[in-house]
Amino acid sequence: MVNGDGAHENVEDTESKQDGNGEVDGGEESNEQEVIVIQDTGFTVKIQAPGTEPFDLQVSPQEMVQEIHQVLMDREDTCHRTCFSLQLDGNVLDNFAELKSIEGLQEGSLLKVVEEPYTVREARIHVRHIRDLLKSLDPSDAYNGVDCNSLSFLSIFTDGDLGDSGKRKKKGTELEQIDCTPPEHILPGSKERPLVPLQPQNKEWKPMQCLKVLTMSGWNPPPGNRKMHGDLMYLYIVTVEERHVSVTASTRGFYLNQSTTYTFNPKPANPSFLSHSLVELLSQISPAFKKNFTALQKKRVQRHPFERIATPFQVYSWTAPQVDHAMDCVRAEDAYTSRLGYEEHIPGQTRDWNEELQTTRELPRKNLPERLLRERAIFKVHSDFAAAATRGAMAVIDGNVMAINPGEETRMQMFIWNNIFFSLGFDVRDHYRELGGDAAAHAAPTNDLNGVRAYGAVDVEGLYTLGTVVVDYRGYRVTAQSIIPGILEREQEQSVIYGSIDFGKTVVSHSKYLELLEKTSRPLKVQKHSVLNEKNDMVELCSSVECKGIIGNDGRHYILDLLRTFPPDLNFLPVDGEDLPLESQHQGFPRQHRHRLACLRQELIEAFVEHRYLLFMKMAALQLMQQKANKDTKTDTPAITETSETSTENICKSPLEGKELEESIPGLSQAKELAASLVAEDGSDPKSREVVLNACKAVGSICNTSFDIRFNPDIFSPGVRFPDDSADDVQKQKQLLKDAAAFLVSCQIPSLVKDCLDHSALPMDGATLTEALHQRGINVRYLGTVLEFVDKTPAKAQLEHFYRIGISELITRCAKHIFKTYLQGVELSALSAAVSHFLNCFLSSFPDAVAHLPPDELVSRRKSRKRRNRVPGSGDNTAWASLTPSELWKNIGSEAQSYYHFAIQCESVDQVVEKYGLQKTNLLREISIKTGIQILIKEYNFDSRHKPAFTEEDILNIFPVVKHVNPKASDAFHFFQSGQAKVQQGFLKEGCELINEALNLFNNVYGPMHVEICACLRLLARLNYIMGDHPEALSNQQKAVLMSERVLGIEHPNTIQEYMHLALYCFANGQLSTALKLLYRARYLMLLVCGEDHPEMALLDSNIGLVLHGVMEYDLSLRFLENALTINTKYHGSRSLKVALSHHLVARVYESKAEFRSALQHEKEGYTIYKNQMGEAHEKTKESSEYLKYLTQQAVALQRTMNEIYKNGSNASIMPLKFTAPSMASVLEQLNIINGIIFIPLSQKDLENLKAEVQRRQQLQELGKNEEPSEDSPLELEDKIPID
Repeated sequence: MVNGDGAHENVEDTESKQDGNGEVDGGEESNEQEVIVIQDTGFTVKIQAPGTEPFDLQVSPQEMVQEIHQVLMDREDTCHRTCFSLQLDGNVLDNFAELKSIEGLQEGSLLKVVEEPYTVREARIHVRHIRDLLKSLDPSDAYNGVDCNSLSFLSIFTDGDLGDSGKRKKKGTELEQIDCTPPEHILPGSKERPLVPLQPQNKEWKPMQCLKVLTMSGWNPPPGNRKMHGDLMYLYIVTVEERHVSVTASTRGFYLNQSTTYTFNPKPANPSFLSHSLVELLSQISPAFKKNFTALQKKRVQRHPFERIATPFQVYSWTAPQVDHAMDCVRAEDAYTSRLGYEEHIPGQTRDWNEELQTTRELPRKNLPERLLRERAIFKVHSDFAAAATRGAMAVIDGNVMAINPGEETRMQMFIWNNIFFSLGFDVRDHYRELGGDAAAHAAPTNDLNGVRAYGAVDVEGLYTLGTVVVDYRGYRVTAQSIIPGILEREQEQSVIYGSIDFGKTVVSHSKYLELLEKTSRPLKVQKHSVLNEKNDMVELCSSVECKGIIGNDGRHYILDLLRTFPPDLNFLPVDGEDLPLESQHQGFPRQHRHRLACLRQELIEAFVEHRYLLFMKMAALQLMQQKANKDTKTDTPAITETSETSTENICKSPLEGKELEESIPGLSQAKELAASLVAEDGSDPKSREVVLNACKAVGSICNTSFDIRFNPDIFSPGVRFPDDSADDVQKQKQLLKDAAAFLVSCQIPSLVKDCLDHSALPMDGATLTEALHQRGINVRYLGTVLEFVDKTPAKAQLEHFYRIGISELITRCAKHIFKTYLQGVELSALSAAVSHFLNCFLSSFPDAVAHLPPDELVSRRKSRKRRNRVPGSGDNTAWASLTPSELWKNIGSEAQSYYHFAIQCESVDQVVEKYGLQKTNLLREISIKTGIQILIKEYNFDSRHKPAFTEEDILNIFPVVKHVNPKASDAFHFFQSGQAKVQQGFLKEGCELINEALNLFNNVYGPMHVEICACLRLLARLNYIMGDHPEALSNQQKAVLMSERVLGIEHPNTIQEYMHLALYCFANGQLSTALKLLYRARYLMLLVCGEDHPEMALLDSNIGLVLHGVMEYDLSLRFLENALTINTKYHGSRSLKVALSHHLVARVYESKAEFRSALQHEKEGYTIYKNQMGEAHEKTKESSEYLKYLTQQAVALQRTMNEIYKNGSNASIMPLKFTAPSMASVLEQLNIINGIIFIPLSQKDLENLKAEVQRRQQLQELGKNEEPSEDSPLELEDKIPID
């Protein structure tokens, strides 16, 4: 796998092609010519390591020598070597040289692995590597959320790698031995929701013990005279056979010495077993080590690479089993060096994060290879920075970092650790007093992060933002930022040369900043405007006043405090004397919010401007039509004039060319043709100029000669004053803001609900619901409004799933708000008791949950007074223990009312569950994910009225919840989109090529694991499948599932979908039992995440029912299919085609059972729907009618036979009846129909060409890689990459 990278780097050859093109823009056709990257052909070298046979290794010319090192350290037979050089004809190769630059290295060259002498650093690396090998199958790092490890359970359901299992089993024999009965809790109608199956126990993970103890010896470091004998360090080891040995790591390798626990004797033992590798030494002194280590490495190498590669950002699991805490020297050493910030103070060791973040931005980006290098560097630094910032934030809250202002009270303290600046989310020095105090101080960091994200995406050269990560941990919000060079030496007042440090009382501006920010003005829709400073002078700005410009000592122009990048949301900002449009007023807006920083989302601004553009085009077109009509009648009627109070002014910089809009706005055809001529004429004709002017006024454009909408973010900011001459402009801006607020309520919320009704949006849990809101620009504070809207919708019954998810999200968010302040008053020793008490109050039916105070409470009273200032929050606070369930639920009710303006009349968890049909495991999952709680995986008895559900032993950990910027791979994303477009137009072959290219580029930027790669693989698998390449579809989809589990989480809704796709491809490949296991897993996860009553469950149950039908489990099959029919009827309405299909599937099973009456009944229902919806002549209606005839014949035949038997008794001559088991092909055909896969008929020639093309690309791929199975192949229809 390590080598997989090499294959994706071969992009240099496109350099020459692309230079002429400069920046390649996403929407342009130009990039499609350049995408197909000519791959440099790889070659094979022979590698000779001591003690092993020479073996062949495939390499590519772009790889570095270092990558061969990595491969050797991963290979089963050479993995125990770390300290070696590679030599070609006696010359040592430079680690960082590219292979193509090495003289004499060619096909068939022999590279020798030569052992090198150790240094202390090399010895440490060796011990750490051996420790990693010993731990390679142990999942504890994934449970503890460290080193970017995360869980994956797919291999348990597929019994290892799918690719192999297909070859092992013979298709014929598979039918007999399937046990199809799922566990009771998976069957339709089951009410229990067990937790334990979420993490099935993997037999592979039963650790094979190789050693009892491997740790640093207490005799370290070696004294001077031993150093001069080459001693580097001492290890203490206990073998499985209970042999205690002391080992010296010396420059020549490892050997046994004569030290014991209490006496130091560094002389070599006899025999000393000197070995260059620790593994060789241990294999000689411990037979158990030798046997188990070999077995362990065999297993390690068999795992799919995606199960063990690190993810780019840490994923935490909210459940974990009880893991034994074993001795681990490296972990212990890490904890006391890098983790607590000791080593961070050694010069040369710490990373200058700001410098790294900014230099990667400055890398050149003229052509594709340069852009790839740049984006890869940006992504890498960002993920490293996010990890370091998270570690630092936890250290700060845990009290392990000294504040830079230790004298102040704890909430005002600030910290610097590892070159990162940390501040707490409290309102320090009444900075936010006007804006809502602590509530504003809590909201500001996430707003700021959104600003950083937006400016980062615009990516203007010369304008710099700070690395920013927001961490919520133990009830505190910590903002981590990279440090502007020189900022700490001077006062803020001196350094700010643009913007305001006191919310607009004093304001300064700077020409260079205006020039840089001007470039962001169009993409971010920010209007350049003037404000008055304290001396009543006009100051020009191109951002909100809070946005500060500081030139660092490095001469770079930084902007910070971007919390008001986007305009304010007037629905949540009551202003005296200003009325909102009626649409907003009807919904009860404006409402009072906790703070005055509520702003509109970028997605909303985009949608609003797009909406206005359509309006603009329509108005222009209407007027043109009028003019045309007038010309014919030779009279002039006045043109349509503006519809909102707007004023005319001429701040037009550059008219927006039609070209830019083509890409961004769908559905403009008729109006566009008319209006496009206008834009082209460029105002030469006075008639058309008037048309444009009127249309511009009507939609509130800031320019009179072209469409251009921008917002002034300072409108309605307290303390900001505008010059008198811009009063009109300000009025116009106020109107725009009101219109945007009304647009959210009157357009975006209804469109979300409509999308849920026609199932183009299918949220399954809190996270996917939030995503659905955000995609449409709706903030989560509108959740109550959305739910009320759903409540009033006539089709409320078809939105029940959406309503339920919304209610549970609203409740868990309210609980999270309360939990945050609750935790701040808890000292560390009482943390698990406090968390379990809170969960009991929240979820347990036990009415008087009593908190268990830690027993040493009384003893520590006296001591804790002195160290009150150590950790944020006060020392001996036991107020949390007095919380009761009824009080908590009362608080949740009032929080829902005050924050979401939504009424929940419920006094207890059981009432809520009863009233809204929620499930407690689901509430537990949502609250745990939102707050970072990790609980013990076991069955909890929530409903017992005699004892609480949770004890403090059930709370295993509390993790940080981290928000950060996700840098994007722009070129890859453009290829992906053009590939999707091609596929939708039916050009599968071109689509495949583009998507393969996208996959290459994604790999190049993100490394092997990323959500966008996951979407890419799913698409490829779907295309492989459509084009009949089932094994390839299986291999790509397996990767997609593994990646989704690792990057998004084992029970994320996306993972559930991936499991369903994989099951389909397994079935098509004849692996029926695997397909069933995967579908059952998906059903279990879906029950846990959103319960049975969800439209997606109908699809899942149809899949399960069909597969069961295929393996002749008719009764089971009926249970699932009839459940699917019920759900489809509920969510799609009884006249829907989906319901007709459900009836047909049920009828087929009844036919197989020879229950023709029931079969006829269902098929008739289906037939009626087809007839009413499609008409008599439609092929579906005809098919159904044919099938009805056939069923009737069968029924008649059966009846005849029965009569015959009654009449003549046992000697009746009986016609043999045809009871047919369904053929696999017919089952597969139905599976394809319900999963929305349409096979596009291709001619034989097309297929041949396509196959040949795919094979050609695969061969290229194979040459470029050695270990990775080909990742390269065709793509699918509906999937979109999740944006952020």
